[in-house]
Amino acid sequence: MKPLAVLNKAINQQVIVELKGKRGYRGILDGYDPHMNLVLKNAEEIRDSQVTRKVDSIIVRGDNVIYISP
Repeated sequence: MKPLAVLNKAINQQVIVELKGKRGYRGILDGYDPHMNLVLKNAEEIRDSQVTRKVDSIIVRGDNVIYISP
């Protein structure tokens, strides 16, 4: 299965996105593009395993993504 096909199946489902700099987001995948830029809704920012803030919607630049877990 191709990576974009996995993301397509994860639309409207909760995902965990690990980013460079020991941070990440957990939220509902609302959209993506071929560059792995992601749109998350109802997201929580996570730093050092602690939720630091909650946001209604956020765009994550694909260059910063280490992994996405559907």
